[in-house]
Amino acid sequence: MIRLSTNFSARYIHLRSSKTLRTFDGGRLPPAICRRHIQTQPFQPFTPPPPSSLPKAAPPKQYRKTRKWTRRLGYVAIGIGILYGVDNLFYASSVSRSARTFGLGLLVAVDYKINFRPHPPLAESIPALHNRNAERLFNLLRANGGLYLKMGQAIAMQSAVLPPEFQKMFAKMFDDASQNSWKEVEQVIREDFGKSVEEVFGVSFTGDPEMGVMERTARASASVAQVHWARLKDGREVAIKVQKREIAQQVGWDLWAFKVVTYIYTSLFRLPLYSLVPFISERLLLETDFVNEADNSERMAKLVAGESRLRGKVYIPKVYRELSSRRVMTAEWIEGVRLWDKESLTGKWEGKRGQGSPGCQGAPLDPPDPEKIAEVVQGNPVGEKLKPRRDWWKGADGKGGLGVSLKDVMTTMVDLFSAQMFLWGCVHCDPHPGNIFIRRLPSGKPELVLIDHGLYVNMKPEFRHQYSLFWKSLMTFDNKTVGEIVQSWGINNADIFASATLMRPYSGGDNSTSAEIMKGLSGKEKAERAFEMQEKMRKGIRDILGDETKWPQELIFIGRNLRIVQGNNQFLGSPVNRIKLTGNWASRSLVDSPDLPFGEKVKNFGRHLIFKCVIFSSDVVFYASKIKQFFGMGAGMEDEMEAQMKRIAKDFGFELNHDVFEG
Repeated sequence: MIRLSTNFSARYIHLRSSKTLRTFDGGRLPPAICRRHIQTQPFQPFTPPPPSSLPKAAPPKQYRKTRKWTRRLGYVAIGIGILYGVDNLFYASSVSRSARTFGLGLLVAVDYKINFRPHPPLAESIPALHNRNAERLFNLLRANGGLYLKMGQAIAMQSAVLPPEFQKMFAKMFDDASQNSWKEVEQVIREDFGKSVEEVFGVSFTGDPEMGVMERTARASASVAQVHWARLKDGREVAIKVQKREIAQQVGWDLWAFKVVTYIYTSLFRLPLYSLVPFISERLLLETDFVNEADNSERMAKLVAGESRLRGKVYIPKVYRELSSRRVMTAEWIEGVRLWDKESLTGKWEGKRGQGSPGCQGAPLDPPDPEKIAEVVQGNPVGEKLKPRRDWWKGADGKGGLGVSLKDVMTTMVDLFSAQMFLWGCVHCDPHPGNIFIRRLPSGKPELVLIDHGLYVNMKPEFRHQYSLFWKSLMTFDNKTVGEIVQSWGINNADIFASATLMRPYSGGDNSTSAEIMKGLSGKEKAERAFEMQEKMRKGIRDILGDETKWPQELIFIGRNLRIVQGNNQFLGSPVNRIKLTGNWASRSLVDSPDLPFGEKVKNFGRHLIFKCVIFSSDVVFYASKIKQFFGMGAGMEDEMEAQMKRIAKDFGFELNHDVFEG
């Protein structure tokens, strides 16, 4: 008996000797199943059909389009690989860096164009939009390096009026840049002088006592150059500033990319920025020319030496022209305390009475121990540290300091940069704390040393006199004169420009700017209110730039100088009334300026005496803030002014943050 089953029910089929097939339950199967089929044809083996009987074969598929595009993609990949290799080997990755810049610049522009609105469609909020684009730009600038770092630092210095997300991100721009290898340093020196490092500087890396010594590890590294310490065989200690080898190849591409991106942003966001590009590009290009830096340094040294109010208080390092070129500058080595080291500035002086700190007033530095140098050179030929520490003035416990007055330090600083603006018209535009050293004179007074003279602007006499009168008018609330001057500069909004210049709210105007910005904002939700205020502030920026044909482009870098000096004063606790000192120099320069007629100088002298009486009220405010600060009832004057600016700015829809030197 055979059992068969189906998918629907278990049926058993019995095969009997009879011709009838029945199911287990007695039912019958259909006749079609019961019928038996018999093969009646004779068996024949399978043979393939003859080719003649088959239909005509179809032509084989060629996949011509697929193969064509595959070849094209292959050619493109090979071409990109070759371009990348050539760019990397011969152009210091300039093309790749420019491509990254264009790509990211376009991405950020489109992101803001789509999402900068009260309720962004592709972002959680406007702060989230700012945060992701700040991170994108920061990563781009750090990855590209070189002049891009300079641009990032310039953004960071002006970040007070940027969204807080940009402020936090760009504060990291002041970190040290990576160093180039010693091999690249040797190449730059050989290309510029046609000789080896040993021949140019008379140094030995094997410990020869008859020769000088040089450290192959840089003491400092910035975006454009790095600095190496050396002691020449004649006993002079020098700072050898060597431009990074790739900068010369990258600078042209970088400035071109900067120009194109600025043009795109000018078109997309209707901000008159493109007209400023040639002037900014020229300044940045001059920073890569160390002959220009040497010229600026020597000129400033002569100007300081000729001004009795600064002579003996300010020191400009000597430049050794015979050991300098367009990409290498050798200058006097400076021993001192950086401006940001407040503890070392104010700590107790552990040296002798009537003794100055090492190198003050250009005094010779004590030589290093030859035996120690030989030992270090033989033990670690690359990472050697040969320069003596020279920190005896800190005492045995290392907790001492220069013992100088912060008020004297800041007074000298404000005097120096005010003289540059109002008296000489030759302005150092990068006076951040890293470019200022402080030394102690034998008298116990501070000596300010100014280095890095690459970025300067020169003011024409007419503009310098106007700028002096503008500052003087701000201090006396002479709104008519302020309005006339800024109008001649093509600026359509005197109040905003005055506040930006003073770094505090200008209370002498008519408050029309604030009223216009706040108009029509009541009753709206927070996101819409913030968006509309930022839009109105953008219009305010357009008003400041105003007529591009009249706008003095020097104001870009002069404002940078004022901003950094204000930050320095605030960082040190506002020890001086910066605005009063600056205004006093502005008024006095109209008396002392050598290019004014004698009769006008006499008139200006009488006006200056009146001015001195008028600004006495500024001292009252300053000393009131110092008394409150002493008793712990308030902050310094700079902090209080910043707090005022922050309150006003918050009403305008953005946040101010002046802590650019933090960390």
